[in-house]
Formats: sequence, structure tokens, C-alpha cells
Amino acid sequence: MKRKHNRVVVAMSGGVDSSLAAALLQEQGYEVIGITMNLFSLPKEYCRSEQLRSCCGWQAVEDANQVAHTLGISHYVANLRQEFEKKVISDFCEQYSLGRTPNPCIRCNQYIKFETLMGRAKKLKADYLATGHHARIVHDSKTGRYLLKKGKDKKKDQSYFLYPITQDQLSRTLMPIGDFTKEKVREKAREFVLPVAQRPESQEICFVPDKDYPGFLQSRIPEAFRSGPIVDLKDRVLGQHKGIGYYTVGQRRGMGIAAPQPLYVLAIRREKNTIVVGTNDKLYERKLHATRVNLISGERIAKPLRIKAKIRHKHKESKALLTPSNSDQAIVEFEKPQRAITPGQAVVFYDGDVVVGGGIIDKIKS
Repeated sequence: MKRKHNRVVVAMSGGVDSSLAAALLQEQGYEVIGITMNLFSLPKEYCRSEQLRSCCGWQAVEDANQVAHTLGISHYVANLRQEFEKKVISDFCEQYSLGRTPNPCIRCNQYIKFETLMGRAKKLKADYLATGHHARIVHDSKTGRYLLKKGKDKKKDQSYFLYPITQDQLSRTLMPIGDFTKEKVREKAREFVLPVAQRPESQEICFVPDKDYPGFLQSRIPEAFRSGPIVDLKDRVLGQHKGIGYYTVGQRRGMGIAAPQPLYVLAIRREKNTIVVGTNDKLYERKLHATRVNLISGERIAKPLRIKAKIRHKHKESKALLTPSNSDQAIVEFEKPQRAITPGQAVVFYDGDVVVGGGIIDKIKS
């Protein structure tokens, strides 16, 4: 399905990917408007730092504005702090307080970019919202559905973070750099003489400076930093932890327990404020239950489907059987046991390069 060349709002983070997206769309004949999201405030000592590589920091706004000036396009800054605090940061803290390990980038895409920002784009009478994601959107003429596919650069592929996107949102979204490797992106950015062609990558979680997650969480949810028991699988007390906010499944460091073998976090029991530990072999499980499942490649799954699945962004895909258990829930059973399946993280389903869908890991099933 050929898309018309009309007005498009580009989510400009100040990085090379979104900047090139704006340049490519302008070259293709679109009327391009750039918007940079203002999502949060960092402490003063970080805001003006040359080392800050947040996609939403002060430097991002200046870099995006320079790119817009170079391209001769309009550029706006959208204050979405209230939405970001409610939908992303508050949820991030709440999940940690429940002993779960969330992925805030997924919620940012779902609720901020493809919900709130897309709404702003519609108010500007834009036909599309464009992003610099390393992923591809194609229209399947046989089914009439839009498909989400991996980006060409498998090392930079961001399809994992995009599984909640809906059919309506896909129909209104452009991802023009999905067919490029990162090296090609920088090469093309130099051809367009974009001032951010060599800008370093942004950090993973943009609102946590220096990756100090415990420090950030302790200021928000002090109740998650109460000391409690560390126990083994037989409920024998081995020591005391510093608070469940310090831990995630699979973690080894920070327990201060002398043991003949290395011990890892196997589970977090929030209701008892307890950390369960064991040896590495006890981290491997085959089955999980996922909630808030969103399907992209089809409206529903009528019977068990063989797929490949990832339980973390950097996790290697593994063969599995996807079985629906409710309208938005599913069981994923892997052929081979997977290490450190973590409640709160996303599990994403693939059929080759196509994203079948995904959901949130609710619990590990025996």
C-alpha cells in the first residue's frame, strides 16, 4: 500500500537516527515538522554535563534544534512531563516495589510516543508520526494488516521495544531508517551534513543518571529498601538483604553471603520482603505466563503456535510454543530452559523477522 507524501511529525531526540529520519522524509517530499519531547528534569549537576547522553536531556533539545535549522524545518518542544511521570516513572517505581523488574522504554514507546505524541501530531494535522527506530513497518496486502519487522541492523534492532503498537498506530507511523545499518545511518547523516552525524549513543534509561537505579528508587519508594531475610529454596535463612529494590532475578553481587558455590537471586517475595537465592542451575526454567499480550501479525491465535521468543532485549531468541490462555494472556513454553526469566520484563514473539506480538512476564510456571 503506497502512502501519500503529506505532513509528518518526526520525534527528534537529537540523535543521529531520528535526525536522519527527518532528512530522509524531507528528501522524499514530505512536509516535515520536528518535535522534541521534554519528559523530565535531571539534577542541576547533570543537566549541562557534556557527558550526558540522555535522549531527552538539555543537549538533545539543542541538537535537535540545530538539525531542524540545517534542514529548514519547523521544530517544537512538547512538554510531556506530566504524562511521562504518570505512565513511565511512577510505573517503574511501582513495579520495583512489587519485586518486579520493568522495562520503561517499552512503556515510553507505548504511552508517550505512540499515544500522547501521536495525539499531538494529529492536532498539527499531520498524517504520520515518524521515529528513528531500527525497525520496519510493511503492509501485508493478503491480510490487510500492517506488520512490524526487525531492523536490518540486527545489533541495533529495536522491534523488541515496540510490540505493544496497534494496527491503527502502525498505519500512521513511519520508520525510515529501518532498512539501514548503523554505519549506513552515520554515512547518510554525513551526506546530509547533519551536525549530529557522530553523536554518541544515548544511555539506556534516560531518567536515571549514572545508572544509579537504587539511588533513584530509594528517593521514590523507600519502603522497597527495608532489610529482610535472604533464604534458600528450603526457606533456611542465609543472611539479610538491604531491600528488594536492590535486586533482580539472576543477580549475583550484593548479597554478602559466604557460600561454597556462587549464589544468585532466584525469586523476590515482596509480600514477605524476602530474597530467595540458589545456585546458577536453579535459574533455568522452561515455561512462563504472560499478561497484557498484544498481537500484531494476526488478530488472535486460535491454537498453539510455534515461534521464537526473547525474554530480554539482549537475550537470544529461542524456540517456543505460544499458547493463548485468555484474551490478553498466554503461556510460553521453551524447547530449552531459559536463564533468569524475570517477572516484569517483556517476552516478545517472532516469526523470522516479523514480530508476532508480545506481553509482560507475570510469573514463571512449573
